[in-house]
Amino acid sequence: MSPLRRSLGRRSFLRSLGGAALIPAVGLPLAGCGGDSGSGGGSGGGGGGKPSGSLTFVYYGDANQQKSYEALFTKFRSEHPEITLKAQGIAAKSWADFANTVSTRLAGGQPLDVVQIATEGQRIFASKGLLEPLDPYIAKDQAMVDAYYKDTSPEIQGWLKQYASPDGKTYYIPGGYNTMALYVSDKIFSAAGVTPPTDTWSWDEFRAAGEAIKSKTGAFLTSVGSGYFTDVMPWLTNNGASTFNEDWTQITFNSPAAVEALTFARSLVVDGFAPKPGGTFDAPTALSQGKIASFGGGRWPTLDLVRLKAVDGVELVKWPMKAKAGSPVGWDAWPILKGSKNKDAAWTLISYLMSQEFGEQTVVGGGAVPARISVATGPSFLQNAPKNTQLLYELLKVATPIPAPNRGAEIQAVIEDAWLQGISGTKDPQTALNDATTKLQSLLT
Repeated sequence: MSPLRRSLGRRSFLRSLGGAALIPAVGLPLAGCGGDSGSGGGSGGGGGGKPSGSLTFVYYGDANQQKSYEALFTKFRSEHPEITLKAQGIAAKSWADFANTVSTRLAGGQPLDVVQIATEGQRIFASKGLLEPLDPYIAKDQAMVDAYYKDTSPEIQGWLKQYASPDGKTYYIPGGYNTMALYVSDKIFSAAGVTPPTDTWSWDEFRAAGEAIKSKTGAFLTSVGSGYFTDVMPWLTNNGASTFNEDWTQITFNSPAAVEALTFARSLVVDGFAPKPGGTFDAPTALSQGKIASFGGGRWPTLDLVRLKAVDGVELVKWPMKAKAGSPVGWDAWPILKGSKNKDAAWTLISYLMSQEFGEQTVVGGGAVPARISVATGPSFLQNAPKNTQLLYELLKVATPIPAPNRGAEIQAVIEDAWLQGISGTKDPQTALNDATTKLQSLLT
């Protein structure tokens, strides 16, 4: 969920990271995984002198993001001229391509020090022994880290400990995140005589809005897809369901509540409230043209609406619920690679990423909610954005981390294929989720 990347919600990540062969085995020499040896030299936060040398930071991003990141690091470079920072964006199609490229570079001995890793990849990177424990660095700069944690989500801090630490040590500092809300066109709702909800609304109320919108405006109510984060998890979490239990040890994808959620999503397609799945559908453009009344998203669709000059008249509302209100959540985090030869300099960079100044800089062009609460609820983030954008932060209170066991890439592929079969009518919902559960059992190792 890069603060500068538009597509966190399009989480077809790590598909090629599902097999352990793509990540160097524990103990395999990661030759050169670091910059030029500086005074840090991997001293565990206790090296003397000022860290210096070459440092490589890898993140998910294309040429446009590269320009943005270069601008972000101008002050870091001026404050730390002794560190030569190489910020490298990987222009991948998905988190799968990104993770595959990172693991290939590691296996080939390329120097990597700090890597942006999204929720779904955090457990597998930590479990493979690729990361350096950050506890000594945190202890050295405890006051600075405490100040950062005080201004960041306690929920994400807890989830990182629960899901991304195989041994109780700290391997990640949390970054930006995304939850899932509905972007709603007030103009289309108003033309249909429907008022968007101010708080929660039910599936029945959502369908009723769709009937009015369809009959009076001809627009679709919403879009229905099969993305794990963007489509599957929002419907599940708003019916008290998920793909796995809380500790990701048992599959719950074919529970009655999950089947009910898929059945409802399918009904929106059958009844013409959503376009048929398949092909290319640009929801922000369609909304700006009056062709669709709502679509799901985190922060990243705001960038499209700004580009389309269509922010005015759009607001964020909660996803319609059946059993309980919910949302998936995913976040970026920053580790230090175990093979880094310049760990103290890497920690200096991570310290900069935690700074208030860096958080403020990520607001413009940022596709995720900034980690700092003061920024995520501040005027710079909320201006030139849909009304009620602060909802993305508020949803953390009811959010569920997107489940990503060690073979999360393969698991995601099964989940998305099953959901697509259900919403397209290739299989009935119960059969689709039963068949998927059988496949998932073999991957839950």
